[in-house]
Amino acid sequence: MTLQKLSHSYTKIGFKALQAKQPYILLIVIFFLCSLSLFAQEPPVKKPLNIPAKKDSTVTRPVKDSLLVKPLDTVKTDTTKTDSLNRKKPLLLDQIKRNAKDYERISQKDKKIYLYNEAEVYYQDTELKAGIIVIDYIKNEVYAGRIKDSAGNYTQRPYFKQGNNVVEPDSIRFNFDTEKALIWNSKSEQSVGGLSGVSSGGGITVKAEVTKKENDSVYYLYEGKLTTSENIDDPEYYIRVRKGKFVPKKKVIAGFSNMYIADVPTPIAVPFAYFPLTQSRTSGFIFPTFSQSNERGFFLQNGGYYFAISDYFDLALTGDYFTNGSFGVRAESTYALRYRFTGGLSFRFENNITSQRGFSDFTQQRVFNLRWRHTQDPKANPNSRFSASVNVGSSQFFRQSLNQLNNTGDFLQNTLSSSISYTKTFPAYPAVNISLTATHNQNTNTEIINLTLPTLQASVERIFPFAPKDKPKKGLLQNINFQYNLRGENRIQTTDSLFLTSQMFDDAEIGARHSIPINTNFKVAKYLSVSLNANYDDTWVFETIRRRDFDAALGEAPIDTIAGFDRFAQYSLGASLGTTLYGTFNFGEDKKIQAIRHVMRPSISWGYTPPSDRLFDEYIDENGEVQQFTRFENSILGRPSLGSANNIGINISNTLEAKVRSRDTTETEPKKISLLSSLNFNTAYNLEADSLRWSPLRVTGGTRILDNKMSINFGATLDPYAIDNSGRRINTFNIDNGGSLFRLTNANATLSYSLSNKTFQRKKRGAEDDDSGKSVEEDVDDAFFESGFAIGRNQRSSFDEDDDRDRERSDNTPYNSAIPWDLRIGYSFGYNNSNRQNQVTNNSIQFSGNVELSQKWRVRFSSSYDILGKGFGFTNLGFERDLDSWRMSFDWQPFRESGTWFFFIGIKGSILSDIKWEKRRDPDRRL
Repeated sequence: MTLQKLSHSYTKIGFKALQAKQPYILLIVIFFLCSLSLFAQEPPVKKPLNIPAKKDSTVTRPVKDSLLVKPLDTVKTDTTKTDSLNRKKPLLLDQIKRNAKDYERISQKDKKIYLYNEAEVYYQDTELKAGIIVIDYIKNEVYAGRIKDSAGNYTQRPYFKQGNNVVEPDSIRFNFDTEKALIWNSKSEQSVGGLSGVSSGGGITVKAEVTKKENDSVYYLYEGKLTTSENIDDPEYYIRVRKGKFVPKKKVIAGFSNMYIADVPTPIAVPFAYFPLTQSRTSGFIFPTFSQSNERGFFLQNGGYYFAISDYFDLALTGDYFTNGSFGVRAESTYALRYRFTGGLSFRFENNITSQRGFSDFTQQRVFNLRWRHTQDPKANPNSRFSASVNVGSSQFFRQSLNQLNNTGDFLQNTLSSSISYTKTFPAYPAVNISLTATHNQNTNTEIINLTLPTLQASVERIFPFAPKDKPKKGLLQNINFQYNLRGENRIQTTDSLFLTSQMFDDAEIGARHSIPINTNFKVAKYLSVSLNANYDDTWVFETIRRRDFDAALGEAPIDTIAGFDRFAQYSLGASLGTTLYGTFNFGEDKKIQAIRHVMRPSISWGYTPPSDRLFDEYIDENGEVQQFTRFENSILGRPSLGSANNIGINISNTLEAKVRSRDTTETEPKKISLLSSLNFNTAYNLEADSLRWSPLRVTGGTRILDNKMSINFGATLDPYAIDNSGRRINTFNIDNGGSLFRLTNANATLSYSLSNKTFQRKKRGAEDDDSGKSVEEDVDDAFFESGFAIGRNQRSSFDEDDDRDRERSDNTPYNSAIPWDLRIGYSFGYNNSNRQNQVTNNSIQFSGNVELSQKWRVRFSSSYDILGKGFGFTNLGFERDLDSWRMSFDWQPFRESGTWFFFIGIKGSILSDIKWEKRRDPDRRL
């Protein structure tokens, strides 16, 4: 088949030779017939000529030259006439679905369809709901508006949704063909994305008197309002936009804009504005905070740029600048790779200048802090794992930082610690575990830093050479097992001033220890558990010492350091015997306390280490006396013992619990209450000592009472021996010296309790105790100051954390007699009487809490009082006011270097969070 133009038609003709004897007569007839056809009203009926055609054998069919005649199948088709761009689209591409509650009326005269009361129209991805909808099916337009109820109020505001964009105006006019629309009093809420791992804190509402929808992604605004207020109709504040361009979920670009508070214009205005509305992370500027400091003058703080580099990691560069020359820079990055790892990196450097150069009180201090957090997903590799938790820097960074508002929570931190580890497991039997760990521990008070760079540990799993492979192990022989452990360390101790310099490696100590423990266990008389163990240690060192006799000229006994490899070996033996005893005291099921159960686990152990006299030498000290020493004194993994160790250890652990009849009559089982979580006694007896063989008795215990809300922990040391007038222990029992059986040398106790307004409310029958089973912080020094500084660190309102608060009111009703409050109390006590000093070393109370005076007002406090020193510790007092879309807070630290306070008021929404005002008073560091 040949491709041909659609405007042409062809007929197949069979060529046949024709011949006339008088050809001019035929031409005249043809001309005459054509002339008649030009003037006739109707063409004449043509009659066929009955002229028989005879084939002349002498005439042959002419052969056409292929170069002169174009074949039919070479005619090209004009593709422009079939181009899809020239095809006219149908008016409607899909069916319009409509519905109304009251009626649907079709007007043939107006060519319109009227839908009234809860009207709905669906067309492709467009959804429209309103009180009244009018469809013009000639113009393919739709109009939607509100209707009045019986009271004369407008109801059923139009709801227009196209794709994921939702607009709720007063009325709308939409064209199905062009998809353009005119919208009156539109409202659109846009959610806003935040930084990686940071909550966005809500979205922003865009409202305009007139909105022109140009296409699916562009809207033009006239007399618009932008606000984060939940009350859209009457916001407490908004930014007025005269004219603007609105791209949903991307941006708002506006001309002259200014802020209105309670419909009153403010001087806060800009000639043009840009509001990013992206739900994903995007790069952009971070606006700084402007304020003034008495010591450093005016400053810009926390300003910089955020780089949204990729979906896997980002970078935020911020800094501070003070007019006296002080400055600070910060770089923070977070990264994550699904099913592989997550982490974050933060580096801070500050140049702190006090006073002016040339004055006597001029000081300049450079401080820094580095934090790194890396966590590997367990699914990434089951046989290897890498993790990091680094917090290293200058010891005085948190106390001397320029950005105190963000570091208040770390002000009481006395130590900085870090750990980087890599673990590799070879699962084939016997399994081998290898780990490399680098640790860092820094005391911010003494500025002493201890490092291990690195620590190598390797171990082979326990091997039972005499145990059957597929049967349980029984008896002494089958339970014999051994394993191999290796530990190597490179330990460094330095100071804050020498940290990260070459001098910190001068006193590095290197050592390694090989250990092979052998164990077994078995039962005796069915109830006694016996364990036997032996251990062999081989310690390697790369540096030893040699002491020489006292040199009067030098005034000391010189010590020589000998570099080189050396080693020593030790072994030890041990055994233990233990059992578990149960005792129950039944009082009867009709009693309040039905039974008390006592569980006691006594155990006795023996350990022996032979002497290593061959590893010791002698020297003469400054008094002329002969002293012994070992060349392995500086070994970081243990040193040999001069004498033998032969000790017997005694330990008794106890727990005490009671069965109490439940107050709920529907309960069939009694309630178990722990009276003593633990009560432990342990001491030791030295068989090799010639005197003072008994070690002091150590007593520790703890319990929880009041529905586990109060935690009590205590400890004491009891010495059976007496002391002389100089305070030294003598080989005489205290009871034989006219005293009691034991002499109390030291004691300590801690108590913590949490309570709130719900504590004194009568619990409903059948309600579960939400606080049961919750642990109470035993470290009261750290737990009591954490909640008070959450506002200072991240500027997040504590009112946002009250969703789980059980209140006796609704959000719109005032308080009655129950005012929500919470209180945490801690008490710590320490006592020392090792030398009859009868001294209380620690006696302090810690407390913190919150009081919600009303739905919008909250007061918080945290402090401690030293009863011994008669003074308050670190104290923070503050309040917070919820202003709906705004938040106001104030924190005051009255006992910190002549008083420090912070004041903040600003918008809670993340997109407008830079609209704020801060005022502060930094501590006077010269005091």
